[in-house]
Amino acid sequence: MEEYRGENKILLRGQGAGQPVLSHRNHGVDYYLAPLRVPRLSGVDDVLNIVTPDPDPVLWAPGRWLCIQGEVRSYNNRSGQGSKLVITVLARSVQAADLEEGENRLTLAGALCRPPVVRRTPLGREICDLLLAVNRPYGRADYLPCIAWGSLAAHCGALPVGSALRLEGRLQSRRYHKLIDGEQVERTAFEISVMNLLDSAERAEASG
Repeated sequence: MEEYRGENKILLRGQGAGQPVLSHRNHGVDYYLAPLRVPRLSGVDDVLNIVTPDPDPVLWAPGRWLCIQGEVRSYNNRSGQGSKLVITVLARSVQAADLEEGENRLTLAGALCRPPVVRRTPLGREICDLLLAVNRPYGRADYLPCIAWGSLAAHCGALPVGSALRLEGRLQSRRYHKLIDGEQVERTAFEISVMNLLDSAERAEASG
């Protein structure tokens, strides 16, 4: 397996879509969960789950534009309800946005931890599903599902497990329906849409 250093940086600009609610406590600090609505150029909104300590309720008033910097995090949901892999954004900085315009920029560096899966849409467009392991400090890692399209999909589909990747993209939400006990249940999946793979020279410079 290639050596790599984890890199995980996300910049979001969107509108608060609900007041923060208590999520969990870690090392004596209370963390809250709040939705952020981030519009795309296509007119579709991504609704992303933001985890933040000690949120300002005025700043998080629904509809207010916020600028958030942080990291994408994953954990396994063992409750049996909802998705098994839960994706959130851990906010390192939350500020009032100076521009009422959506922004969703993410840089990740990690290792491909399972074989890529190449498939085609009903319209014939090529897609590649990837799972990237991104190291955190202290020996932990986040496992983040990524999706590449077109020529990027063809390139990614040929990569072996263990390949070091550094990419630029965006975190997006996608609603789907799942049949559970004969009933259609709406679920939301979160994945990284890969916009660009950074070349090996850039990757070497970033980890050097």
